[in-house]
Amino acid sequence: MNFAAPKFNQKRLVVIMAFVVEEKDGRVLALPSAELGKADFSETAMKILHSLAKKPSYPKEMAAQLRMHEQKVYYHVHNLEKQGIIRVLRKEERGGTLAKIYVLTKPSFFLKFRDFEKTEKIPKTANKFLEPFIAEGVFNAKIVVGSPDPHGPERARSRDASYAIDLALFLGTFLNKSEPSVVLDTELHEVKENLIIIGGPVINRITRAVNDKLPVRFDAKKNIYSSLTKKTYRSDECGIIVKADNPFNRKSKLLLIAGKRFSGTRAAVLALLKRFDEIQKKNAHVVLGLDSDYDGVVDDVRILE
Repeated sequence: MNFAAPKFNQKRLVVIMAFVVEEKDGRVLALPSAELGKADFSETAMKILHSLAKKPSYPKEMAAQLRMHEQKVYYHVHNLEKQGIIRVLRKEERGGTLAKIYVLTKPSFFLKFRDFEKTEKIPKTANKFLEPFIAEGVFNAKIVVGSPDPHGPERARSRDASYAIDLALFLGTFLNKSEPSVVLDTELHEVKENLIIIGGPVINRITRAVNDKLPVRFDAKKNIYSSLTKKTYRSDECGIIVKADNPFNRKSKLLLIAGKRFSGTRAAVLALLKRFDEIQKKNAHVVLGLDSDYDGVVDDVRILE
């Protein structure tokens, strides 16, 4: 599917690679989705789908809940099953008979009224920053996230997997074909290709391997140090976004999105998603995560340099 580059500064829904995606409160939320064919959009069918979205059920139970004739519900259930919108989850004995318990095949669906059309792939300003990770609409990199298992000198566990999903969905909006490939740091053995690395040196061994070669990096105390401004940032909510040559292969590039702690990595990912127009102007940034609604979770970001 072809999509123009998104601006993550307002509530919006798009369909990406069989997902319906919503940007909300600085987070990218997703539901698996499927295209509807010639679907039954009658009021009764929609009521049945809304009912099944809440919980699996069988026709007789749905008829009672919706106050409809049982045969009418059976008719629409048969059609929806035939169209692949619902399926039998299991069979249970109810009232002396074997009842089919139905469930939605996907939590969301979309309807396409005509074929997809060619559109702008990537704006020129975005193209420069995202190359060579994305070239001509094709993903040409590995996204590396820290393993959730204890590893490294500090036996740390990564909690950054959700950010890899957020980032992959974001990058997917720039792609015409292929999909982002995500690997764990403990499973990556070939480091000479283009790399998008998520997480700091404590939880990602690839970050630890390239850290000293970067203009903005982590010092011995895991604080952020910028050789560009000679400043040190000690807040746990600080993160960095750095695009640089891959020190293992100068023909490749790396993009590091990391924080001193989990909240700092969240801030860096959030900055890339929400402030991409600004981030793409330079190859190295330090950002600060903010908790604007005082719920203890970083939901906004400030670019410090």
